[in-house]
Amino acid sequence: MPKILFLGDIVGRPGRDAVRARVKALRTERGFDLIMANGENAAAGAGITAVIADELIAAGLDGITLGDHVWDQRNFEAEIGKLDKVCRPANLPAQCPGKTYLVVKAESGFRLGVFTVLGRNFMGMKGECPFACADQMLREHGKEADAWIVEAHMEATSEKVALGWYLDGRCAAVLGSHTHIPTADVSVRPRGTAYLTDLGMSGPYASVIGRDIQVGIARFLDGMLRKSEVAEGDVRLCGCVVDIDAATGLAANAERFEEAWTKPN
Repeated sequence: MPKILFLGDIVGRPGRDAVRARVKALRTERGFDLIMANGENAAAGAGITAVIADELIAAGLDGITLGDHVWDQRNFEAEIGKLDKVCRPANLPAQCPGKTYLVVKAESGFRLGVFTVLGRNFMGMKGECPFACADQMLREHGKEADAWIVEAHMEATSEKVALGWYLDGRCAAVLGSHTHIPTADVSVRPRGTAYLTDLGMSGPYASVIGRDIQVGIARFLDGMLRKSEVAEGDVRLCGCVVDIDAATGLAANAERFEEAWTKPN
């Protein structure tokens, strides 16, 4: 029964350092067949670069998904097409560069398909309906993998919950990301799809969603924009573990994953 770890948004250098330090060890210690992560905040807290993506894959990740910060780093639109293990949100306009999905293979031969859909509530990016996009992706590419995980990169909890019910029985898991706050509602839905509203972030929790605390507070007090550096304290890897029945492509079990990590002196 393949065991998959999907980590939430990697934030800045603290998140990258934790991934580098722990992912290969976690594969051995916990018996994970595949480890995926959202990497859209890996470069200084906003976006990703090809160099960082390659670094994270070398650290042991089998694939990297992205979200609404996909184009934040200068020139990444020219780099993404060369990254075989990175996919941008599937429901961005068709002319956007980059893969819309990944199929990654475990040593056992098990093939996992993964794609991300962006929400339309409070996100501010142009894209097609995430529900219709998920339908199309599973219809057109479903047979390319033994099971599928759909990442719901969305602000609105209601939109994530609705997508989870909508896809129940059609994929192994619907896992939410974007808000950087882990939720406590992991479950396997009645027809066999694992669900979690938000994976949380892999980064510093002594922060305001990954950024400097005092700057975060000040912005709420006076509304003025300020440069905000990635925080450094209380670094954790957060995500979800999904056990998949290879015969059905559905979830047998799901549980939250959270591990504290301290940078060595």
